[in-house]
This record gives sequence, structure tokens and C-alpha cells, in this order.
Amino acid sequence: MAELNWLAIVAAALSAFALGGLWYGPLFKHAWCREAGVDPDMPQKRHPAGVFGGAIVLSLIAASVFAMFLGAKPELRFAVSAGFAAGLCWVASSFGINYLFASRSLKLWLIDGGYHTLQFTLYGLILGLWH
Repeated sequence: MAELNWLAIVAAALSAFALGGLWYGPLFKHAWCREAGVDPDMPQKRHPAGVFGGAIVLSLIAASVFAMFLGAKPELRFAVSAGFAAGLCWVASSFGINYLFASRSLKLWLIDGGYHTLQFTLYGLILGLWH
């Protein structure tokens, strides 16, 4: 694990955090809340620091394991395409299975699956560029 670029991994994790702020903020907040059955005006049950802290830790885990999958010096095209495939075919499709059984909407799956597809594509871009 010493050959991994930990600065690139942290940058990738932070990119997911920034993307999430845009994706679930100004871009899709209202649609996501409506589809997820969340009232954005209700007080949160959990403290935001715990939610955001947990999100950054999980992003670091995902970026680290994806970096291990790619290897120490991935070629850019491979890293980006692997990120896209991981996001769409592993993460989004897994969400899709859960959403089918939970009778969640296609719109919610497109929002959440789209986020994770872009998240891993960004991971691949950052890890592929920064070696």
C-alpha cells in the first residue's frame, strides 16, 4: 500500500464530497427529497457533523479501495473507464436491485445511481491524472 498515492486518494475522496454537495444540493435536492420521502424542512434526526464525517470516511474508504484496484500508476483512459464502469455497473446496479425490491422510483435510482457513476468516474480521473 506504500506505492499508492495518498494525496490523490484524499483528493478523490474530497471530489466525491464536493460532487455530493452540488448533486444533492442545488442540482437535485428537491427531486431527491420528494422521491426519497424526505421533508427538507424537518429537523434532522442526526447531527450534521456525524453525517458529513461519516460521508467523508466512507468516501476515503471507497477511493482507497478503488486506488488499490487500479494499481499504483494507472493509465488515464483505463482509470476513467474503470471508474465509470464501477460506478454504473457495480454501485448503481446494486442500488437498482435494492430499489426494485423496495419499490423505489426510477427517478430516485437515476439520481443516486448517477451520483455514484460520476463519483467513481471522478475517482478514476483524479487517480489516473495524479501519478
